[in-house]
Amino acid sequence: MIKGLHHHVYRCRDSEENRRFYEDFLGLPLVRTFRAGRTATGRAVDLLHTTYRLGEHSFLEFFEVPNQAFEFKPQHDFDLHLALEVDRDTQQRLSAQAKAEGRELRGPSDHGPIESIYLRDPNGYVVELTAPKPGQARQPDPAANRAREILDDWQATKPTHST
Repeated sequence: MIKGLHHHVYRCRDSEENRRFYEDFLGLPLVRTFRAGRTATGRAVDLLHTTYRLGEHSFLEFFEVPNQAFEFKPQHDFDLHLALEVDRDTQQRLSAQAKAEGRELRGPSDHGPIESIYLRDPNGYVVELTAPKPGQARQPDPAANRAREILDDWQATKPTHST
């Protein structure tokens, strides 16, 4: 049985610049760093692996691999973004801090049970900071929101994909 998300991994351009964003700005503690000269399968590599704690058993990890090509590009929210839950006070504090520092900031956006703000990390990834609205359920109820019914209708009526 799957119990939850243990970690999610992204590439980063510069580990220290990344640390300043994730640890200093967002407040996620850096809990592990190691340099690797070989992969687990024995391939030669020169990389730095950093790990940030999200929750008791959940982590966000980054690889900096200077000698391996990777196309960093600003991502569209629909394509890729990282959503992190915060309380309303933290969301407002980080929003004010982002504005004061001249960071790109969008929102708040009302998403029903949550409100979100959006900013970019040093790599161009979109980071969404969600805050639950007071009195809202923390987990969606598929029976109440008709999740399967709406998916089935989408499959039957969605526009055709154009290339």
